[in-house]
Amino acid sequence: MAVKGTVVIDKERCKGCGVCVVACPKSVLALAKNVNGKGYNYSEAIIDECIGCASCAMVCPDGVITVYKEKK
Repeated sequence: MAVKGTVVIDKERCKGCGVCVVACPKSVLALAKNVNGKGYNYSEAIIDECIGCASCAMVCPDGVITVYKEKK
């Protein structure tokens, strides 16, 4: 049984530090070309390869990332 992950990022609270981008073992995350209301390039999922490891959520200094897992 495979586990599929989904990353949810609060884009308005993300300050674009990029720590989550480096922490992701599957290179799912990248900094967006657009900016949020505070003027930061927020983090976003660019591919649908999340394995639900939650490394990104664990390293996020502002706690703006939630990872959901579902069994497929």
